[in-house]
Amino acid sequence: MIKAVIFDLDDTLISEKEYIRSGFKVVSDKISSDFNLDAKYIYEIIYSEFEVDSKNVFNRTLDKLEVEYEMEYIKELINTYRNHTPNIKLHDDAKYIIEKLYSKGIKLGIITDGYAITQRNKLNVLNIEKYFEHIIVTDELGREYWKPHKKSYELMKLKLNLGYEEMIYVGDNISKDFVTANKLCMHTVMINREDGVYSNLKFENEYKAKIEVMDLKDISRVIDILGEKFNEENIICNYS
Repeated sequence: MIKAVIFDLDDTLISEKEYIRSGFKVVSDKISSDFNLDAKYIYEIIYSEFEVDSKNVFNRTLDKLEVEYEMEYIKELINTYRNHTPNIKLHDDAKYIIEKLYSKGIKLGIITDGYAITQRNKLNVLNIEKYFEHIIVTDELGREYWKPHKKSYELMKLKLNLGYEEMIYVGDNISKDFVTANKLCMHTVMINREDGVYSNLKFENEYKAKIEVMDLKDISRVIDILGEKFNEENIICNYS
């Protein structure tokens, strides 16, 4: 029987690109103020550079603007981006499924990677803590414990006082979200969002979720199906 659903945050419950756009807007405003340039024009350059390559976006933007800068200024822009209060909201299907599962007494959790201040700012804006039994920001454990390290999954199991086979993990990033959860015998579900940052990644089968959905509303049906098929004797775990 499924008793808990654990969610990733970025591109699972919220749009990562929406967060990125929010951060770039704040950075554009700062550059505009510092160099007396048009903020909208700066934003267009930043985002176009990001779409070409996500690395060194601010450096390349300033180079295109032909302004002089030191590396300390790049660090300022990065901190502005990471520390800003984001303009984000839950995906509609995320809001629906969180409220539905909560009302049915299913325990809810979040395991999310990313810089701690960044992830906590997102959670504060979303104001969803009341729905969740436990939220783990892996950066608060240490950078070495970001997924796919097993520590966050072990802590969630301990906090919820459940077996792994009683939990579903829902995420989007095939490179890290499911490989450990699979080995621990959690049920894994990938939400495949067309505009997701990691939607086109290709990995071996062990990295893939056991189930894929296009809409989080389908989690309710997944729970029903798993409940019908649940047989503890058939579960084989292989985490070493």
